[in-house]
Amino acid sequence: MIYEYEGKTEKEAIEKAASELGLERDQFDVEILEQQKKTLFKTGYVKIRVHTVDSAEYVHPEFDGKVPNATVRANNPELVSNPLPQDEFEKNLLTFVTEMITKMGYDVTAEIMFREEKKIGIKLTSASSSILIGRKGKNLDAMQLLVNVYAGHLGREDIRIILDSENYRIRREESLVRLAYVTADKVRQSRTSLLLEPMNPFERRLIHTTLNDIPDIETKSEGDGLYKQVRVIYKGVR
Repeated sequence: MIYEYEGKTEKEAIEKAASELGLERDQFDVEILEQQKKTLFKTGYVKIRVHTVDSAEYVHPEFDGKVPNATVRANNPELVSNPLPQDEFEKNLLTFVTEMITKMGYDVTAEIMFREEKKIGIKLTSASSSILIGRKGKNLDAMQLLVNVYAGHLGREDIRIILDSENYRIRREESLVRLAYVTADKVRQSRTSLLLEPMNPFERRLIHTTLNDIPDIETKSEGDGLYKQVRVIYKGVR
């Protein structure tokens, strides 16, 4: 697929594309469409065209392009909820999210995206979505943590709140599943192991689950703190 992005520099435009698409830099090609250097009277900018790599070109044959929870949620109309708050708890959540982001200096519209047992999804619509998402979704993760703490203060520790914007979560999950299979193939060919980028607990669990049933591959988390790394290991290595 083809997308277009702009930035003050080529690097900024590429980082914006990677963030919004939820992809690694080596998973898309960049074509410079327009470039204007900064002068005394003009602001510099770069416009790029991004060509994403078709998953069929590099995805393990066992991967069908679907991430169970995320894909079903996005494509099953029965799971798409009424976006309006249905009770005081949901109303308080949306108010908290909106006020938090507004105080950060960004306009946003927050609405209910889905309702599942013990889980509520909130969709953020904003002209500044790439900033709200942040690199590898870290800004989104930080805001999500605060919302879950707030839900706990309201006495609902049993409910997990998921924040999303521009379907970033779905794209990120699909990207990670592809990454898991590609990495498994690499370590199988090299008979070694590879250490993936730091990930949050949910993302690490997705990698572990994806590769769990492949007989000659094993995974383990390494590091300290919230963002640990997953090592993908060929079992023949001792």
